[in-house]
Order: sequence, then C-alpha cells, then structure tokens
Amino acid sequence: MRIHDISVALSPDLPSYPGDPSISVEPWHRIAKGDTANLSRITMGTHSGTHIDPPRHFNDAGITVDEIPLDLLIGQARVVEIPRAKKIGRDELEALELKGVERLLIKTGNSEFWKDNTFHDDFAALTAEGAHYLHHLKVKLVAVDYLSVEPMDGDGEVHRILLNGGIPVIEGVNLAGVPAGYYQLICLPLKLKDGDGAPVRALLIDNPDATGQQAFDPHTSRWPLS
Repeated sequence: MRIHDISVALSPDLPSYPGDPSISVEPWHRIAKGDTANLSRITMGTHSGTHIDPPRHFNDAGITVDEIPLDLLIGQARVVEIPRAKKIGRDELEALELKGVERLLIKTGNSEFWKDNTFHDDFAALTAEGAHYLHHLKVKLVAVDYLSVEPMDGDGEVHRILLNGGIPVIEGVNLAGVPAGYYQLICLPLKLKDGDGAPVRALLIDNPDATGQQAFDPHTSRWPLS
C-alpha cells in the first residue's frame, strides 16, 4: 500500500494568494535560550497552503469547516489529468467520463508550480461552465492543484456555484508524481470553530483493485448550507 501525501508543507517560503496573509513561524520558547522546551508561534490565513473551502467562504449562511461531515472527506476518489488546458470547462471534463465520481481531484500543470516559491497567476482553473457541469454530475467534492479553483480574473462565481451547490473545494493540493486513477482520499481539516476555511492534511492511498465502478457509499444525500 502506497500513501501519497498531497499536502504542501506550511512555511514562510510558501506562496500565498495575492491579498491573503502570508505564513509566519516565529520562535517563542527555545531550549537554546534557556527555556525548558521549544515552541513557536504561527501566523497565517485560513486559506494558506493546502486548505478547504466550506460554503461559509462565500456565503454567510453556509456551513463552516467544523460542520463538514467527515465521511464527505474520506472515501474513494478519482484523480484526472488535464495537462494543457488553462481554463477547464465542460468540454474538458466531459471527455473524462466522470459519471459516478463523487470525489474529484484535478491534476494540471499547476503541480509543477510548487517547485518554486513564486506565486504564478497563470494557473489552470475551472470555468463557471465547468463548475455547473460538476454540479450536474452530483460530484460531492473537488480538489485542485493550486491556490484557487477559479482563474485570477474570476469574480467568485465558480466558488459560489460549487459551494452553494454543496460541493466543498480543496485547494492547493500537490499532485506531482500522482498518476491518474482511483484512490482512497483522507482529508482532515483543522477543526476551526466557525471557520471559513482551514489548512488540511490530505492523503491519497493507492487502490489497486479499483475500477471505473464506484464502490457502494450509503452517504449519498446532499448536505445543507445552514
């Protein structure tokens, strides 16, 4: 069994989305200075690094991070690869035959951006049309391999389509070295009360026996916004 850690390491060197708080890790107690233990203070935004967007991110009435059902964040997932498109719409998604997929991770050229500390504003992202299509397919969760699910020139429409449609978004996963296919996803956010977002530790576990057929999942109902 192979486990892929698809989370990026939180550090001051990690790029932040423009306008968001950067990450700071400061020494607070240090053994070298005579303290009994080492302890640091962390400052960062709720959408730093690999993180989850709950409906509260774009809707004051939406559910928060601590209210997302864990069985939504754990289960069979599919990684698909769209290496060339910068704007991912219905045409790109329809060609992948996604019917029955509930947890979708989209691998693009973005995963190569994690090799450096510079923010890239030309990242691949979903269009509103693509978001509507995933909602139509009843996808339950979407993950993308950079810091936003929609392009830099977006106005939040892609987020609202997904989040108000009951589809949380995991942003900032690193899928470099992860082949397209079926996996078991484990995604555990910080349990931040009333959180509009939170960093996550996300893992993919190889599932060699998986086929195009989804395993039976009794948790198929949609979950509320409030």
